[in-house]
Amino acid sequence: MNPLEQEIHEIGRRAKTAARALALLGPKEKNAILLAMADELVVRSADILAANASDIAAAESNGLTKASIDRLRLTDKRIADMADGIRQVATLEDPVGEILRDWTRPNGIRIQKIRTPIGVIGIIYESRPNVTADAAVLCLKTGNAVILRGGSEALASNLAIAKALQAGGFHAGLPDYSVQLIPTKERDAVKIMAAMDRYMDVIIPRGGHSLIEAVVNAARMPVIKHYDGICHIYVDRDADLEKALAIAINAKCQRPGVCNAAETLLVHRDAAAAFLKLAAPEFASRQVEFVAEPEAFQALAGFGYKPLRAADDSSFRTEWLDLILSVRIVGSLAEAIAHIGEFGSHHSDAIVTENADAARTFLAEVDSATVYWNASTRFTDGGEFGFGAEIGISTDKLHARGPMGLEELTTYKYLIQGNGQVRT
Repeated sequence: MNPLEQEIHEIGRRAKTAARALALLGPKEKNAILLAMADELVVRSADILAANASDIAAAESNGLTKASIDRLRLTDKRIADMADGIRQVATLEDPVGEILRDWTRPNGIRIQKIRTPIGVIGIIYESRPNVTADAAVLCLKTGNAVILRGGSEALASNLAIAKALQAGGFHAGLPDYSVQLIPTKERDAVKIMAAMDRYMDVIIPRGGHSLIEAVVNAARMPVIKHYDGICHIYVDRDADLEKALAIAINAKCQRPGVCNAAETLLVHRDAAAAFLKLAAPEFASRQVEFVAEPEAFQALAGFGYKPLRAADDSSFRTEWLDLILSVRIVGSLAEAIAHIGEFGSHHSDAIVTENADAARTFLAEVDSATVYWNASTRFTDGGEFGFGAEIGISTDKLHARGPMGLEELTTYKYLIQGNGQVRT
């Protein structure tokens, strides 16, 4: 075993021990730790911003995109928002110990199904340092130890945030090594973590397709995947066009570098001319580039829309994470649903329509984690769902789907109580 493996395995061993101690903490104890963590984040905000400035400088010199740098950047407000998010998690009901079912068999044996911590959770993520806080506090609230491995571009920021969380939690009774961050940029750390089924119960990768594929291929424990966010806005023939425009602009432009931002605009042919004429100048004023299939390209070019380039199938499978929007005109609701089934990532998709029958069909037939009627896909978020924060957006179907909050970070076990019964 090489030194890096030894270091990461020791982190795993410590986490396993911490998980046993965490499982014994009650709601009041965990909430006191969370509040202390939030306070310490604010106290250490200057240190965190200094670390983040060094990450930003390196990112700019390495030529990262504006969207990537935006995901990486911290501000006083973003740190305050992180702290507020932790405080909100502290107010949420603790799911651990919830009795999911309670019944007695004819032989007198009583069976209870109760919610319990998973144990040790490994989380691998890229770019956004706020994930360090979100992941740590959700795991703590549910009695799980966590091993974090952030992106190399955010290492200084992540270390500073983790140090603040550990210090705040320590003063309030956080068991040692409950929150640990892998302190290296070495790529082999991901493979080592993925093979540590002796210590970790589940691993959650969130980031680019290549990262998730690497984890899936190497993992020896269950993986909860957070694949691409190829999200759609479908403007139906019966849409209120002003409403549709507001939703489409919000979904694409409010924060284009995140997974719940819209990447494809589908427009019913009967509404296409009127909607695209209305939308073109609004998107142009926000520097959005349309990547359009031939019919949409011709319509937009006729309105003088620039910049504009032709789309192919690969365009509709691309998560742009930038001010770029794929556009297709479709002939029917069924064609829109088929397009989403073919090119989407089962993340977040929306229909804009005043036709309730069309909306019900869309909601029933689009097989995505979150499906919207007359609302922006940007609401696919743990905070917006009332979860406080989130581990990420799962595109899996088993165990967790969509925004992962507290319940998704628990499992269950059966408690059986008898009075001398034996099986014959």
